[in-house]
Amino acid sequence: MAIVKDSILLQAVRGSLGNEITIYERNGQIIIAKKRGPSKNKPTPKQLEARYKMRIAAAYAKVIIQDPELKAYYKSLAGPGQNAYNMAVKDAYRAPEIQNIKLENMDVVVTTKDEFRVAEVQIQVKDNGGRIVERGRAVLGRNGFDWYYKVAVFPVGGKVIAVAVDLPGNEAVKELLLT
Repeated sequence: MAIVKDSILLQAVRGSLGNEITIYERNGQIIIAKKRGPSKNKPTPKQLEARYKMRIAAAYAKVIIQDPELKAYYKSLAGPGQNAYNMAVKDAYRAPEIQNIKLENMDVVVTTKDEFRVAEVQIQVKDNGGRIVERGRAVLGRNGFDWYYKVAVFPVGGKVIAVAVDLPGNEAVKELLLT
């Protein structure tokens, strides 16, 4: 790969020259690189999964940038050489993470992490038989990471299930056993 500096000849040239080199522009710089061809190896299961996730993420991004508010949100997070579409693909590709669930008095506190934004956290409280005793949405705390849900009763031997959902609809699930 070579980065071209001050070449009048290559200012207007883009594309491939034969089967040898490709000329393209990225972040205002002209780049000349060896032309790549399709791989001759059969894709691995991980590669197939990554391709599927990328197709889903690209489909999400195409739809989401039609909404002016969400397009503006993603555009505000874009860096140099990036746009709203790139950020929407990146958001759709990665699910949020639930880092911790803890109990404080009669509150369930769920700490979440997402590179962009967690849209909601849903809480379920189940008894030791697996029946749902209580469910609802948690409220985002002031720090932007902790979500709070007030519980009426914690059944002994039951569990608390937290589901974090980001803007594209990716989910993360974590359980806390009650003793």
